[in-house]
Amino acid sequence: MRRIGKQEIEDIAIGAAVLGTGGGGDPYIGKLMALQAVEEYGPITLLSVDEVPDEALVVASGGMGAPTVLIEKIPSGHEVAQTFQALEKYMGKKVFATYPIEAGGINSMLPLALAAQLRLPVVDVDGMGRAFPELQMTTFYLDGISATPMVLADEKGNVTIMDTIDNSWTERIARSVTVQKGGSATCAIYPMFGKNLKESGIHSILQLEEKIGRAIRLAKETNVDPVQEVLKLTDGFELFRGKVVDVDRKTEGGWARGTAKIEGLLQYKGENLELRFQNEHLLARTKDRLLCVTPDLIAVLDSETGLPITTEGLRYGARAVVIGMPCHPKWRTEKGIETVGPRYFRYDADYIPVEQLVEKGSVVK
Repeated sequence: MRRIGKQEIEDIAIGAAVLGTGGGGDPYIGKLMALQAVEEYGPITLLSVDEVPDEALVVASGGMGAPTVLIEKIPSGHEVAQTFQALEKYMGKKVFATYPIEAGGINSMLPLALAAQLRLPVVDVDGMGRAFPELQMTTFYLDGISATPMVLADEKGNVTIMDTIDNSWTERIARSVTVQKGGSATCAIYPMFGKNLKESGIHSILQLEEKIGRAIRLAKETNVDPVQEVLKLTDGFELFRGKVVDVDRKTEGGWARGTAKIEGLLQYKGENLELRFQNEHLLARTKDRLLCVTPDLIAVLDSETGLPITTEGLRYGARAVVIGMPCHPKWRTEKGIETVGPRYFRYDADYIPVEQLVEKGSVVK
């Protein structure tokens, strides 16, 4: 058990946005919400998974919708508390603790803000080890754990409770509800017992996010390359360096979809990189080579500061470094690749681990 204060929140927000692979919401908005909650209610208690009783009820909290919408439609800060209160009433049981559903700029921050408001501990675990665009894309789903009952709330006070037949239906219905709520909403999802969380969750994710954020912050003070510090912590690889020359992005169906093109600089001069995203970066390739593909992580970092650039933050002229990081082993199973691999997103590519692509310099056919 430890306490989370303002500096830890600053670091976690940056690290979460790196692991969020371009999605998971604006880290600045999420950070402000968490900082305000700590200022008002005091520091947050962080638990390791092993500190959660096996029979305790734990529930994920976060946001749903297109990150592009969150730039203008900022949460009021009270929606997440409403979702938990509605879920407790529906289930007839008190929630022991909350945890982030994924790594992401706002989705790692909302559980912290909620925990401060409701005096709940946060568990150092999530269900992805990164961010994915759909609700069933969790390690909990791989182990047969239901996403429902689930509660969605918006800033107007509308609260929707869902109990679905499976997690794919949860995604379909919740996505439609979120669109009707203006394109973004907050949720309480994946209620389960502590025993299930220990078996299915990805442990120590908040600690990793904090280490990444701290490394980027200290790199500036010690005059070292922040990108290299991130690669060390994530076992990652530099894939490309260049200038953003085109972004084709649109918000549709509750997601931010599109492509970005980066013109190579330095040793990459003469090449162009294409990024494809659906909230998160899912595929990176040049004309001749596949560089990284989901479920491995693709992040875009500012080449000077090492700070992560989200999909909604990509702008013409930005100097960026694209990195690839190996995903959690659970995603490299047959069911994991079926759930979040490139074929699911209708990309004409098979999954090859990023370390093999880097080693072999795989050529796209």
